[in-house]
Amino acid sequence: MHIINARLRNREGLHDLHLEHGRIASITAHTGTPTLTSSDLDAAGNLVIPPFVEPHIHLDATLTAGEPRWNMSGTLFEGIECWGERKATITLEDTKTRAKKTIQALAAHGIQHVRTHVDVTDPDLTALKALLEVREESAHLVDLQIVAFPQEGIESFRNGRELMEEAVRLGADVIGGIPHFEYTRDQGVSSVKFLMDLAERTGCLVDVHCDETDDPHSRFLEVLAEEARSRDMGARVTASHTTAMGSYDNAYCAKLFRLLGHSGISFVSCPTESIHLQGRFDSFPKRRGVTRVNELLEAGMNVCFGQDSIVDPWYPLGNGNILRVLEAGLHICHMLGYRNLQNALDLVTDNSAKAMALGDRYGLQAGRPANLLILSADSDYEVVRSQGLPLYSIRNGKVLMKRQPAQVEFLYNPAG
Repeated sequence: MHIINARLRNREGLHDLHLEHGRIASITAHTGTPTLTSSDLDAAGNLVIPPFVEPHIHLDATLTAGEPRWNMSGTLFEGIECWGERKATITLEDTKTRAKKTIQALAAHGIQHVRTHVDVTDPDLTALKALLEVREESAHLVDLQIVAFPQEGIESFRNGRELMEEAVRLGADVIGGIPHFEYTRDQGVSSVKFLMDLAERTGCLVDVHCDETDDPHSRFLEVLAEEARSRDMGARVTASHTTAMGSYDNAYCAKLFRLLGHSGISFVSCPTESIHLQGRFDSFPKRRGVTRVNELLEAGMNVCFGQDSIVDPWYPLGNGNILRVLEAGLHICHMLGYRNLQNALDLVTDNSAKAMALGDRYGLQAGRPANLLILSADSDYEVVRSQGLPLYSIRNGKVLMKRQPAQVEFLYNPAG
């Protein structure tokens, strides 16, 4: 397959891509229009990019909003209570059906790499077993990383450590945690040390729900970052949410950023969910409840955006479109400046791939997998502004999805 007239990010002019045997064989400057076959595609000057990446979602809980009841307070903690009630009724098939439906929605929006957190505070590990099957059965649509996520804690949940270890034995790729939800600070610190030990011993990646609160005294991020730094594991570690950072004072953040930079860890922000869940204990002024995304980026750290939830106890909306989250996040984080808009797609592509440690399995370079999108705009700015969805999603050199843009016709003209 050839893709001609492609505009590539951070490269001048138009390019042609030759795909062969599921890989990118070559990328060359466009010098003229060759004779196209039925399998070739003309990008018509639009951006061609690697696939969108979803670095943070909960596929086990998706499409359960209102079951058995709605989260009326809109808080993180009532959401956990609602999920605890729904979790008691889940089955393997129920979880698989909902997860697969959501994966199709993600794939329809150009996402081909997904990291899902799966609740393992369940003695039967039903959701984990379901997602392990979904990982294989949906491999034609997405590459799925599974996080063993202790929704109700490691130290404060009965047999929490044993369940985490069993989740890894069954096939989880990533070790999770939720230190701010443990009963005490000591338990939170202990949980971080345990999960880092487990990851170091097994070679798994790490992705911790860290300080997802407005409490400025919740400071487990420094614990996670120092564990990553001292073990030289930063490239394998991600801190998700870190919303308490939005409430830290600047003096503490000045010290914290020094450690974060040395640690080499990545960050995932879920701006639409965070602005919905956080600030619930404020009257006015109300905090945005989002981490310091732009400041982290300016300090040279790796940050990306995730959707987190789709129609579940924590977030009643969502449709799989990561561009929706990108646009909202740029607004929420005060990132509508010229430079931010020119590089906006980093937050849902390259930065996310780095957080997921995809390495040479991702990116538009000769020899890498022929996984890519043809967008309906010619720049990051226009993609965000127009919210234009991908026209084509190509996976392993084959067209996985194509979209016909909506046609609009004005039928009334008072001038005749």
